[in-house]
Amino acid sequence: MAKAIPARSEVPAEHKWNLSSLFKDDAAWEEGLAALGAMLQDAEACKKAGIGHSAEAFLAALSAYEQYLILEERLGYYSHLRVTEDEGNSTARGMFARFVGVSSQGQAAWSWFSPAIQVLDDAFLQACLADPKFAGYRVFLEKLRRFKPHVLSEAEERLLALQAEPAQTAQEAFSVLTNVDLNFGTIDTPEGPKPLTQSTFASFMRMPDRSIRKTAYLQFYTQFESHQNTLGSLYAGSVKLDKYQAQVRKYPSARAMALFPDNVPESVYDNLIATLGKNLPSLHRYYKLRKKILGLDELRHYDVYVPLVRESRATHSYEEAVDIVTEALKPLGEDYISVLRKGLTSGWVDRYENKGKRSGAFSAGTYTGEPYILLNYKDDVLHDLFTIAHEGGHSMHSWYSSRSNPFMCYNYTIFEAEVASTFNEQLVFSYLYQHSTDAMQKAFLIANRIDDTLATLFRQTMFAEFEMRAHEIVEAGQALTVDVLRKEYRALLEKYFGPELVFESVSDLEGLRIPHFYNAFYVYKYATGLSASIALSERVMKGGKEERDAYLGFLKSGGSKFPIEALKLAGVDMSTPQPIEAACTRFADDVNELARLLSISLD
Repeated sequence: MAKAIPARSEVPAEHKWNLSSLFKDDAAWEEGLAALGAMLQDAEACKKAGIGHSAEAFLAALSAYEQYLILEERLGYYSHLRVTEDEGNSTARGMFARFVGVSSQGQAAWSWFSPAIQVLDDAFLQACLADPKFAGYRVFLEKLRRFKPHVLSEAEERLLALQAEPAQTAQEAFSVLTNVDLNFGTIDTPEGPKPLTQSTFASFMRMPDRSIRKTAYLQFYTQFESHQNTLGSLYAGSVKLDKYQAQVRKYPSARAMALFPDNVPESVYDNLIATLGKNLPSLHRYYKLRKKILGLDELRHYDVYVPLVRESRATHSYEEAVDIVTEALKPLGEDYISVLRKGLTSGWVDRYENKGKRSGAFSAGTYTGEPYILLNYKDDVLHDLFTIAHEGGHSMHSWYSSRSNPFMCYNYTIFEAEVASTFNEQLVFSYLYQHSTDAMQKAFLIANRIDDTLATLFRQTMFAEFEMRAHEIVEAGQALTVDVLRKEYRALLEKYFGPELVFESVSDLEGLRIPHFYNAFYVYKYATGLSASIALSERVMKGGKEERDAYLGFLKSGGSKFPIEALKLAGVDMSTPQPIEAACTRFADDVNELARLLSISLD
């Protein structure tokens, strides 16, 4: 009998997160929201006083802005977390809505500040940066001033700001069309008809019955084909908007504009695509192995996600999972382990599913509060053990960075964030693999690592290459029609999947259903992050105190350095192809190991 999902009120306190590091209770939050509203007058006072006539006035404005942001962050995270623990809680939803209202007023009130900093006299700003009183703001100011060549006049900036909302039209229309308007119907299964949706499509692709996979695949993409011209026009519009914004702000390209905030050279992007391209034979070898394991004459696109090895049924209570994770992470030292263990067992984590709780998992770190984790942990799902390690990596990154940096530069980039989380997964995999004596359990672990690497390294790079091609076409003044989009995407499917795959006529429509493409040049960070974490985890596991301290130094750096620089200090240089090459080599080794464990010859 299935276990009943409890209401939020029925969940024991020790299984919930303790949000008191943010606010004692809802009443204290209400007081904080009132205080935030009162602080809006500080923005107007600082604007009237001006910031360019004296260091004292500038410092006072920076301090007022910082205090506003610290309180805003606390309020936002508390109300957001209260919503996620039970999305049916109207009180929590009302709190968050009221926070958004006050926060929007705050953004408007302080909107003058960054442009005012951009036009400060260089000599005045340099004198301020040399003053020890400005030490907590130095990194923030230096990073902000990098944008000076791309800042327009006050009137032009106002026009661009007014365009921000309508600029989301293509992305919002795509989301509504694909998640609401498209009707994918139902699929007959042994348990009866089941709805086919954007969310359930992945589940159908993992079903062992090939006929169900095929039916779901064709039915799904037939809907996209019937709306292909609309979808193509929406994406083309998004790419044109990227081109327009880059031109207006005087960037050489949309890609250059996207990489500029993290100070990532475009050569990093090029290295990723080129290095993966050279290592595609190992990916093609994997699909050859998959075809043999599944016993197929032809490997189709709907065959590439079904699990190759059945999971050995093993259960781990939450407490046992924490024991395994912390044991696996011992190479990071006692300080890291003790903080993480205490957090995982004493208030950081909302552990189990309850009615109305948000699905999935995330980590939410703040400057003044604990780095909270939302889970929906299940004892019999091994992936959930890895999720504890993954989210724990994010939370420890936040814990170190918030305690090692001023508020204005503690927040790290997404480029760095995925390193800390997937690093922990590498260590947990190594621990479980080394301690497993069952060949099929080893095969299950290695098959899952192959799939994870494929999804994060190869697939995201294919997406990154498609984004690059689409923008190059528009920036060259050529039309980005639906036929061009499908042709470009099919060429990449054939390139990455290789000769073992037989595609359907609708397979290239996949390129029209990826929501990440509406946030251009983002997905490459997943591939670079995994590559960095593989290199660093190997370095720490094989090294000693020096290697461990270098990695911990990276976690402590927070947002005080640009990501390439921070990772260099940790021991990996992402400006070179070497980390990508090493990740590809490990993938090839994993494919060979899976073939060996399953006694399958690929020669």
